[in-house]
Amino acid sequence: TMSSAESAEAAPVEKFRKDYKVPDYSIKTVELTFNISAGSTQVLSVLKFKKRPDVDPKTPLRLDGENLTLNSISVDGKVLGASDYKWVRSDVMEVNGPFAEEFTLEADVNIKPEENTQLCGLYQSSGVYCTQCEAEGFRRITLFQDRPDVMASYVRVRIEADKAACPVLLSNGNLVEKGDLGGGRHFAVWQDPFPKPSYLFALVAGDLGSIKDSFTTKSGRKVALEIFSEHDKVGQLDWAMESLKQSMKWDEERFGLEYDLDVYNIVAVSDFNMGAMENKGLNVFNTACVLASPTTASDADYERVQGVIAHEYFHNWSGNRVTCRDWFQLTLKEGLTVFRDQQFSMDMTSEAVKRVEDVRVLRAAQFPEDNGPMAHPIRPESYIAMDNFYTSTVYEKGAQVIGMYQTLLGRDGFRKGMDLYFKRHDGTAVTCDDFRAAMADANGVDLTQFERWYTQAGTPQVKASGTYDAAARRYTLQLEQSCGPSPGQPTKLPYHIPVRVGLLGRANGKELCAERVLELREERQEFVFEGISEAPVPSILRGFSAPVKLVFDQSDEELAFLMGHDTDSFNRWEAGQKLFTRTVLANAEAVRAGRP
Repeated sequence: TMSSAESAEAAPVEKFRKDYKVPDYSIKTVELTFNISAGSTQVLSVLKFKKRPDVDPKTPLRLDGENLTLNSISVDGKVLGASDYKWVRSDVMEVNGPFAEEFTLEADVNIKPEENTQLCGLYQSSGVYCTQCEAEGFRRITLFQDRPDVMASYVRVRIEADKAACPVLLSNGNLVEKGDLGGGRHFAVWQDPFPKPSYLFALVAGDLGSIKDSFTTKSGRKVALEIFSEHDKVGQLDWAMESLKQSMKWDEERFGLEYDLDVYNIVAVSDFNMGAMENKGLNVFNTACVLASPTTASDADYERVQGVIAHEYFHNWSGNRVTCRDWFQLTLKEGLTVFRDQQFSMDMTSEAVKRVEDVRVLRAAQFPEDNGPMAHPIRPESYIAMDNFYTSTVYEKGAQVIGMYQTLLGRDGFRKGMDLYFKRHDGTAVTCDDFRAAMADANGVDLTQFERWYTQAGTPQVKASGTYDAAARRYTLQLEQSCGPSPGQPTKLPYHIPVRVGLLGRANGKELCAERVLELREERQEFVFEGISEAPVPSILRGFSAPVKLVFDQSDEELAFLMGHDTDSFNRWEAGQKLFTRTVLANAEAVRAGRP
């Protein structure tokens, strides 16, 4: 036996987006057997590989593996000796060629979930065995190509465990077989018909209670829904189930996206590094994001559960059916899915209140990140530890960038882009550029400059000023954009910024013209509004149409007017915030100066 951790010394390695390379070999099908016993779990894997046609058969096969005790490894039935492979890093094995066009690799390893305090890979939480494989946790379960562009079919996942300790045995996909083994042990076999990357693998084994329900999709598929928790928490699962059904219905109506398996399981565990995880057909949640009881949970708790349940369900398409080519593209699935869960919450609660909440979170967490030493684009160019890039920038700013597509293209245009994106890329691992191309191609627009939202860090500033020509009945709005330096990016090119603008009449607050979405592409631009009957009160950046800082001189009277009359709910709130802040600071200054 040999532990990977004993065989080579690991030093931090920085990875770069520009260095992406298609793997020489790819896993096509996976069979796994887990023999779970107290203190140690044996994992048997049967991996069927295919070589890329242009690759030399002698090219070594690189596999990821971390904290594994390797019992044996074989290729096409031939057991490999110590000279047939080597650990080039503590977590990377190279198996020597030559290899056939297609070949089968089998591995027998042991892991210790009970000692896994990283909560990454397979670990034990309150007596329950569960997994967390995103971003690079599957390598702590068995030898594998632990990268998101290797999408394999998990044709058979067999779990064996003690029946008293682990009466519930779950994995991805559909349950195809179960039974007793004797000696107090039992088994379950799961099969997932959809190819997936290793980060979406999930296993849960333990003594859990549950509630059950069902949902019938628009095409008539009846889906069995089940949510699991520790027995004493089952009474707090009803709202999560209701939220799941709401999410499934909403995604069908808004985006035409239907669930694709016969079962959908959610498991709540006490010890979990993330809020929740979208593993295909088997979501694993931190209990804080799934439990809600009227006696102990606030309205905010209920909204959080609803939003997180929706987020993980929406990943079934935006993340699972179409996933990321590499981890630099994380915002492709997370920014898009945060946007989708925000849109859902707006429809389920209050659009105005939800929009204000989202912008407050962005300004409180992401704006400082974008203005500090950790500033990075929503699509980073390099990383050492991927786990450090699950940031407010990738998630929250990423969602605002997705929202700008919808602002520029309209809701129908955005839907056309989404439809094309899934039609082109279903079952594959793609990039942010592929998403942008789908949006552009579906709508016949040029979004080349829009890529700068993916390549440049920092929060742009937009300065606005306006002039009114009464004789010509014309209002001219000048917009100027800038963005300060970020680490490694001393200068920035102009962004493509959608600025929603309305013009209000001072007499009665009526809209003087139709609302417009101005496309600010240059450093400075002028936008002309014709046929304006009076000097207007401008309402700029309605709905917070871009993640920027707006600088615009407004009097107290104008802010009070917007607060009372603006037809855009976000800008009404924004005007109130500015006016209140200005008043509080003025009063504080008066006290400091000894004025009444």
